[in-house]
Amino acid sequence: MRPDSPPVGIIGAGPAGLCAAIALKARGIPFEIVDAGHGVGGIWDIDRPETPMYEAAHFISSRSQSGFPGFPMPDDYPDYPRHDQILRYIRAYADHHGLTDRVETRTVVTRASPAGDRWQVALASGESREWSGVIVATGTTWHPNLPRVPGTFDGAQLHAFSFRSPEIFRGKRVLIVGGGNSGADIACEAARHASKAFISLRRGYHFVPKYIFGQPADVFAHAGPPLPTWLEEKVFGFLINRILVGDLSRYGLPRPDHAILRSHPIMNTQVLHYLGHGDLAYRPDVAELRGSHVRFVDGREEAIDLIVWATGYRRRFPFLEDAGGDQKLDLYLELFHRAQRTLAFMGLFETDGAAYELFGLQGELVAAYFDAQRTNPDAAARFDAARATGRPDLRGGRAYLDSLRHAYYVRSDVYRKALTAGCRDLGIRS
Repeated sequence: MRPDSPPVGIIGAGPAGLCAAIALKARGIPFEIVDAGHGVGGIWDIDRPETPMYEAAHFISSRSQSGFPGFPMPDDYPDYPRHDQILRYIRAYADHHGLTDRVETRTVVTRASPAGDRWQVALASGESREWSGVIVATGTTWHPNLPRVPGTFDGAQLHAFSFRSPEIFRGKRVLIVGGGNSGADIACEAARHASKAFISLRRGYHFVPKYIFGQPADVFAHAGPPLPTWLEEKVFGFLINRILVGDLSRYGLPRPDHAILRSHPIMNTQVLHYLGHGDLAYRPDVAELRGSHVRFVDGREEAIDLIVWATGYRRRFPFLEDAGGDQKLDLYLELFHRAQRTLAFMGLFETDGAAYELFGLQGELVAAYFDAQRTNPDAAARFDAARATGRPDLRGGRAYLDSLRHAYYVRSDVYRKALTAGCRDLGIRS
């Protein structure tokens, strides 16, 4: 990257893209930021037609732990802000840093191809751009993952991506398939509004309450001294499974097949409330679709009118060749492409804590690296050597579940240190 290089292109004006733009702006690196939506905010804009947001959505990390660097959430926000409050907060952050008017909305990138030391970019409008680097900050919840299930179904089906309001459940027998946070939220909506509601889970999961001893769970978790990984799992497992939540088999659920901190936490114990009251019923994995019925792997069948597949997303980037899909991207620090020096992926990771602070650190590191390419080639070359082959442990020795989602998983405290160390290696303090 030379001083006369074209701007860096940022694809996506959600939280991660804004953090990238702020970091580039602070270093005087020219950039363009484009977004396919009609405004800043990414998935949090429920009025955007292609967002996975739904009416009951709230943050699963708490207000005091979840703010952008140097820009805390408002004090009058609740502990777990609602989706529209998060959108207002993100837009206030963009306004604060003078970015709102710089975002090119309704701008869709159809192709980005490296050409020497630059990128040739095609837009859906037919326009072409030239960028000196590409920061992909599109997020990971745009391409629904629909499992292949034998048989045919006569009722209605949709992926959680298309769910907005529980009104579609009224008078229907509803099956929610999947046990992530959105699946649990939607199952609770079905329990309140459907004539009969079921949740299908292929394995046992841990359900973590949002409050522990009167505090938001993440505030409580950060209040004590750091513990070794093995001891943290034992202490937290005892607290949840023996004291606060108890034996999940009492609700008809299977016992988890993994330690409590080895999968992304399901911050929802309302599910247990509805299971305990009979408003929601558990079923195991789906085996076959049989017209108006669904058969499960235990042989039971249920008459179902509507299936909601809360079965996750594929990480796909259609504008890039050989990027994502069903195979994990091999990235340095879950951030930098190993072969393309000027390609980075912001916000692709999953973590056990709040993400926005980490987005800020990612942005600082990307900007520092791009800056070093033009101002400190020796530091950039040292970083390149690590980028090409380095594989630091970003999980702190914790063995997460073997799934595509957890393939990108990092421990927030470990990742924070790794990103900070990268910034330091490039000559900045963070």
